[in-house]
Amino acid sequence: MAPYPVEISYEDTAKGGRYFMVMPNGEQSRCTFTRVGPSHIIADHTFVPVPYRGHGVAEQMVEKLVTDARARGDKVSATCWFVADEFERKRPAWDDVKA
Repeated sequence: MAPYPVEISYEDTAKGGRYFMVMPNGEQSRCTFTRVGPSHIIADHTFVPVPYRGHGVAEQMVEKLVTDARARGDKVSATCWFVADEFERKRPAWDDVKA
């Protein structure tokens, strides 16, 4: 968990969307996805600025992505290595969401 409170925001676009956090220094952390079907998204990128790495920031955004996908009935594929690793770490709890 991050040692400071940071809100996760969500932005939806016609092709996908992103989860992002404005960090205390003003930089943004993000987890982006592309929509490839009515119920299928591909998590394609995560980024956390160097000073905030290792504090659970990316994990929080990926957890939010999975929670929201589950609520919508979406399946998630990962081309981002970090998201793919999180799916492996969270087995079997996230198997229902993994495409």
